[in-house]
Amino acid sequence: MKNIYIISDAHLGSWAIPHQRMQERRLVRFLDDIKHKAYAVYLLGDMFDFWYEWKYAVPKGYTRFLGKISELTDMGVEVHYFTGNHDIWMYGYLEEECGVIMHHQALTTDIMGKTFFMAHGDGLGDPDRKFKFISRMFHNKVCQRLFSTLHPRWSMWFGLTWAKHSRMKRADGKEEPYKGEDREFLIQYTKEYMKTHPDIDYYIYGHRHIELDMMLSRKSRMMIIGDWIWQFTYVVFDGEHIFLEQYVEGESQL
Repeated sequence: MKNIYIISDAHLGSWAIPHQRMQERRLVRFLDDIKHKAYAVYLLGDMFDFWYEWKYAVPKGYTRFLGKISELTDMGVEVHYFTGNHDIWMYGYLEEECGVIMHHQALTTDIMGKTFFMAHGDGLGDPDRKFKFISRMFHNKVCQRLFSTLHPRWSMWFGLTWAKHSRMKRADGKEEPYKGEDREFLIQYTKEYMKTHPDIDYYIYGHRHIELDMMLSRKSRMMIIGDWIWQFTYVVFDGEHIFLEQYVEGESQL
């Protein structure tokens, strides 16, 4: 039986990441290592630091990554892509050219007899009014049409500069460390969600850039799966067991 792999938050192309090319190549080598062992790969969003599609243009670069996921889908491996808060603006290119299955909302799905709830994680339980306002603006169709009228030279510069500024406001460009069970919004959201969805086995999120593996009940387990900037972590499910692993080239066996 083949495995399910879940990764998140590579932020490819980020101007705040000094090792961009090495990072993309490492991600591609990981995908190459698992391609014969994978039934499906779930990418939980923010794989790009800023992605915006125009009618006749998409951001340049990322050819190694896009080529590898195209190879996976050509081999019959399902590749699922969840939009995050950095790559909301996907309008068909990855589905048409790379064969991915796109998700713009959280997904509840059965995998090998277990029920998974997967989402990027942005906005779930987060009370930050500024974040909510910006998110509504980014999702607004009128704002998207207005942004599409800008030349890609200026709109891509704006998007990548915004993303870099947001990351560099944090120490070393890294996310805030684990804040504790009572202060992590995703934990609070999941506990509340469990009250009306008691049959879910695994809750899997990205977004926070931390590694967390927590049992919330005798049945339900929650994971926040780190990132592919500094941690290079992933989830693997073999149909019976689920693991949160770190990719070390030449050593990872799962």
